[in-house]
Amino acid sequence: MSAAARDGSVRGDRHRAALVELLTPVIEASGYDLEDISVSQAGRRRVVRVVVDADGGVDLDAIAVISREVSTALDEADVLGGSPYVLEVTSPGVDRPLTQPRHWRRAAGRLVKFTTAEGAEVQGRVLGADEEEIRLEVSGEERAYPLPSAGPGRVQVEFRRIEADDLLHDEEEGGDGEPHGH
Repeated sequence: MSAAARDGSVRGDRHRAALVELLTPVIEASGYDLEDISVSQAGRRRVVRVVVDADGGVDLDAIAVISREVSTALDEADVLGGSPYVLEVTSPGVDRPLTQPRHWRRAAGRLVKFTTAEGAEVQGRVLGADEEEIRLEVSGEERAYPLPSAGPGRVQVEFRRIEADDLLHDEEEGGDGEPHGH
């Protein structure tokens, strides 16, 4: 790695740390958690990507409010050294690893997979989580796993099976046979 590349990553780490320090209280005051911040270069501008989440999820109205508050905080504090930036505020995607107790709690009802510290692969539906453990339904029975022994979890994408009754009901109403958000 070149000295310039090392210097760039050190500056990036300092920017990120300063951004976390600046934006965490702003986002928490809005009732949300700061999940991640990244800064990347896009031509002459920097792209500041802020990932937020909350127990009930984050809707577009909340993203708009948080974006305004974060933008104001960035403009008032000269954390980015006056360089132009593009701000992206988003919520975590389904592919975000479940590493914190709040991540597991927010995944309640979802099918997840993880590998224990002992190397066993576990797949089950999250029933709940607290600071010490996660509770899953695995093969029809409830099991608890201490959080430190659960490796990062991954939500498994599930496609809803179309029931024959849904198709029959839709056809009776003159529909096109396609499910419509039932």
